[in-house]
Order: sequence, then C-alpha cells, then structure tokens
Amino acid sequence: MIFDAHGDIWTDVTVKRQKGERNVFKKHHLKGYEQGQIKGGIFVIWVDPPYDKDPMRRTIEIIENMSVEIIENQDIFQIIRGYEDIEKAVKNHKLAILIGMEGLSAIGKNVDLLNAFYMFGARHASLTWNEENELGTGSKGNPDRGITKYGIEAVKKLEQLGMIVDVSHANEKTFWGIHDVATKPFIASHSNCKALCDAPRNLTDEQLKAIAKRGGVVGLNAFSDFVHGDKDKRDIEHLMDHMDHMVGIMGIDHVGFGFDFNDYLEGSLLSGFADEDEALTKGLENVTKVPDVISMLQKRGYSYDDIEKIKYKNFFRVIKEVTCGQ
Repeated sequence: MIFDAHGDIWTDVTVKRQKGERNVFKKHHLKGYEQGQIKGGIFVIWVDPPYDKDPMRRTIEIIENMSVEIIENQDIFQIIRGYEDIEKAVKNHKLAILIGMEGLSAIGKNVDLLNAFYMFGARHASLTWNEENELGTGSKGNPDRGITKYGIEAVKKLEQLGMIVDVSHANEKTFWGIHDVATKPFIASHSNCKALCDAPRNLTDEQLKAIAKRGGVVGLNAFSDFVHGDKDKRDIEHLMDHMDHMVGIMGIDHVGFGFDFNDYLEGSLLSGFADEDEALTKGLENVTKVPDVISMLQKRGYSYDDIEKIKYKNFFRVIKEVTCGQ
C-alpha cells in the first residue's frame, strides 16, 4: 500500500458539493487512487484563498461538507483516530484517512479550540499555511517573525492531545521555534530539499537532520515549484533526486510521500500562489502516476524493505507513536 501524507481532497469536496454534487470522492477521485495504489493519506482542511479573509467561516464550511461526504461514503472511508483504525482500514479494504488541519488561522489566539478539532477527529495540524497568524509565520511571511507564545501553547496542546505537528509551510524561524518546543516526532508532510531547489517552502539540510533526529518524517512533494529552479527540469527524474538527497541526509526511516497533487483543483484556487499551467511535475502530474515513482525507486537501487518504509511504514510509525502515546 501507499500512504500520501498530503492531499487537498476536502477542498475539492467542498467546492463541488456547494455546486450540488454528491459522492465527490467516488466520482472524481476513487478510480485514480486505485490506479495509483494509494490506500490512505492525510486529507487536510485548508483555508484556501480568497476564503482566508474569514478562516473560521471557511473552516466550518469545509467541515460541514466533508462530514456529509464521510457519512455517505463509510463503505470506502476509515477515519484514523488511532493506529487501530489503520489496522481496521487494511482489514476491511477501506481508505485510511487521517483528518488534518493545514494551518490554524481559524482559531486565532484560542488554543483551546484545538480540543474541538480533536473531538471532531483531526489528528494532525500545522500552525500556518503560507500566512502570518496569531500562532506563527508561514513561508511567505516576515522571515524575522517566528512562532508566538500562542503558537508555543498550540504545539504543547497538539502533543498533549495526540495530534501530529507538521512544519511544512512554516518559515525557518517558526520551524526552529516548533523544534525547540516539541517533544514528540514531528513531520514535514509535503516538503523538498532547499539544497536542490532554493524555494522558500523547501527545507535546509539542517532542518532535515533535525526532523530525523526527532524521529519524524518528510513527505516528498510533487508540486513543480519545489522540484527545480529551471522550469525545464521540473520532472519526475529531478523530483527523485530530492528523495535520494533526503535519504542521504536523514536515513531511510525518515522519508515518505506527501505528493500535494493539485490537478483536480480549480484554477481560481491555485491563482493566488501558482501558475495553473506550470504547477504539475512532468511525469507525475496526478495520482495515477504514483506507481512510476515506485518503479524509479527500484531502478535507483532501493530495496524492497526500503521502499515499503517510504510507501507507508515510516508515516505509520509516527502516527502510532503520536496518536497512541499520550
């Protein structure tokens, strides 16, 4: 099986359900997931532009629509609240879905609201998306601004609850602030290597080492802007160079997949931060191409056991340790 640690599926569900569609995942995503051999992932609640002007309202809209989608598709979804739910998903041939929060701008300074998201079923969160908020600073924020006192409280609360802390999208100062507060493994669900592509969203070798030292995992990101500075080299071959680099820096136990596919998002959702025509990595444009990544790992000399760790075992280890280790 393959676990994809980052997907914006709930955004697509919300957009399409607000237009009157139902069973969005079955109609638009299930076949692709089957072709791509994806058996689970982190589906995030993402407050997408321009709705970020009122993040709580958008969060509630997404929760409303995804909740109905989940209830109407219990035959294919298994929501992960603890590691035992992954085992149930595998046994019953369902998708193992972990609900995530991509940014917490909706809570403002009210860290106790994390209790409500936990009760709802969320088991993952990042402090920010690209923005600055009351908790910390995203990759497009002021580089001199980092985590806030409320962000420190949030990291402690997330760990107390048994929710996975995600540093993807945090700027470097916020990253190190999270690092200094966190006591459990944390992840970068969808990030690549700054040494190979000097994008603000990518991680330095020092950051990669820090995540590995804490027992965390970094998910390889297929978003083209994070693959190479040369647009002609934003392809699957150069993306796999990021995998090789991460393994060399972190070790095989700390890498996975967080593809961040965006082919299904409407152009208006991407316009605030990407060129719709250039957002796709050549050779890995969508979820159906994921088996090609596995083939490339084999050609590059990765063993069966190594590939199994990358496919799902490394992220499952973190899920088990964080969600079951309160």
